[in-house]
Amino acid sequence: MTAYIIKRMLYAIPTLIGVNVLIFALFFVVNSPDDMARTILGDKNVTRAAIENWKQENGYHLPLFWNAGAAGAARVTDTIFFTKSVRLFVFDFGNADRTGTSIGDQIRLRIAPSLAIAVPTFILGLLVDITLSLIVAFYRATYLDRWALVLCVVTMSISALFYIIGGQYLFSICLRLVPISGFDTGAGMFKFVLLPVVIGAVAGIGAGVRFYRIIFLEVIGNDYIRTARAKGLSEAQVLFKHVLKNAMIPILTGVVMTIPFLFYGSLLMEAFFAIPGLGGYTLEAINGQDFAVVRAMVYLGAVLNVAGLVLTDISYTLVDPRVRLG
Repeated sequence: MTAYIIKRMLYAIPTLIGVNVLIFALFFVVNSPDDMARTILGDKNVTRAAIENWKQENGYHLPLFWNAGAAGAARVTDTIFFTKSVRLFVFDFGNADRTGTSIGDQIRLRIAPSLAIAVPTFILGLLVDITLSLIVAFYRATYLDRWALVLCVVTMSISALFYIIGGQYLFSICLRLVPISGFDTGAGMFKFVLLPVVIGAVAGIGAGVRFYRIIFLEVIGNDYIRTARAKGLSEAQVLFKHVLKNAMIPILTGVVMTIPFLFYGSLLMEAFFAIPGLGGYTLEAINGQDFAVVRAMVYLGAVLNVAGLVLTDISYTLVDPRVRLG
């Protein structure tokens, strides 16, 4: 099993190298540093001297791959590829193009608010989705099953904006139970995250229940489930001991792949509830065309996706003996 895990982790290295090279090509070959400077400074009346000054201040004045004017190792290290791309491997994200603030410091400051929203939403949504889908699968081919599918399709068809705006209007403006927006730390955080967490869980019920229902129905149709029932086990034991256990591989696949979204949070949720998280930070960078921040967040997202894939493979070894023995 150890060799299997090491092999899966080694697969991540060439993937991250390829992602890094692709990001560099998109941000510095397709879109040159001169284009970045014109975008930041404004296309109208921008002088060549202003462009060169901006590039000098932000480290974009260096050659792309090879600095012939330097000596020794500086020929490689004093390049845009090394300073802006290779350093991403050690999570040295540099500074923002517009504000000059450290991107790494901003990520460390904003990751806690994102997780404060995303983790409870993820856990609550997962528990509700699995519980409801187990109930629906148990009553398959009945009126409960049919109406549950109709409600799932209806909830999936409604935009997340409806849940956000409707929830703010009902619980914040009309009932005044929770603040309409804002964020706080410590014990005061609960009243600010309660509504976004509930809305996030409710908005994902339709897709989650349909997904897990299909998985459970496939497991319920297997011979060993009929054998378990023939042995006289209760339906609760059959569902939670046999059906849920044997459905863990596809469940883990879907669960672990949501890890990047836990760190990024929800762009809409953070924007409408004024939560200073990574999702809002990314959205601000896109709107402000801050290429350094966007580049850092794209790479961070790629790292988290690769980490999710590795964790998925590792989790298989915990629930499937065939992977451990293979």
